[in-house]
Amino acid sequence: MVIVAAICGVALIVMVLWEGFETIILPRRVTRRFRLTRFFYRGSWRPWVKLIKILVPSRRRESWLSYFGPLSLLLLLSVWAGGLIIGFALIHRALGSAVLTMTGKTGFLTDLYLSGTTFFTLGLGDVLPRTFPSRLMVVVESGMGFAFLALVIGYLPALNQSFARREVSISLLDARAGSPPTASEMLRRHGSEKGKEALQQLLHEWERWSAEFLEGHLSYPVLAYFRSQHDNQSWLAALTAILDTCALIIAGLEGACERQAELTFAMARHAVIDLSLVFKTNPRKMNPERLSPEKLVELRLLLAGSGLKLHEGEAAELKL
Repeated sequence: MVIVAAICGVALIVMVLWEGFETIILPRRVTRRFRLTRFFYRGSWRPWVKLIKILVPSRRRESWLSYFGPLSLLLLLSVWAGGLIIGFALIHRALGSAVLTMTGKTGFLTDLYLSGTTFFTLGLGDVLPRTFPSRLMVVVESGMGFAFLALVIGYLPALNQSFARREVSISLLDARAGSPPTASEMLRRHGSEKGKEALQQLLHEWERWSAEFLEGHLSYPVLAYFRSQHDNQSWLAALTAILDTCALIIAGLEGACERQAELTFAMARHAVIDLSLVFKTNPRKMNPERLSPEKLVELRLLLAGSGLKLHEGEAAELKL
């Protein structure tokens, strides 16, 4: 049991430290199959959604769903801290619970208490290590507690900055594509000659936004759960509207910026695909389709009213 406790304690500490290292210090896409952080979010998001659908009225669900991102981040940090505390407690247990207590009682709960007070650097003094290995573990854990606090302090501002940069462009899209944003409204509002130049500049800006969005959300996937602060706005709706707009231009919108649309479409599609891989979201066929033949006719009439002409014919529809 002593060996098992030592192995489990060391394994738990290493796993938590490696998760924290990859998530905070070395933010990048990781391809290994098991990740504690991914398991945590996949195991907590779905129950949260089901609970909200059962208990909360539909008009208030969006607000309650928006709580998940910040709360899950705090809970994840708590899980990491708890894992380190339990890991060091198991090592103390493997060392024979070599502690001095005011009551004289020892056991795993005492080791857990010593580990917790050490990690949070409380220094109460009612439980003391009495052997060199135990004292060494106390010093190591105390330093790790300081490092953990420093990483959290440095992690949260970077997260907030990435979130703020994402939301600025989404808010600016409100006046250009409606709320919620749609491709038809975006093209309609840019139907004039000067509007086409503005549309090209807008697509160029969203090409860069997609690249920044991709890097930020691959580094900090928890940002995907942070919802916009305004009604009818979300990063997913905005990204969809940009993809739809580019698709219509590429499919054959006369007088539009086709080359810039191709570049923006490629970057936005890259972001969608990579995030789908991170969250293991498989493509599925829409039923009914998002753009039925009847809606396509309505779209052509809407664009024609703004001086825009979408190519017709089987070849154009197939390309679209």
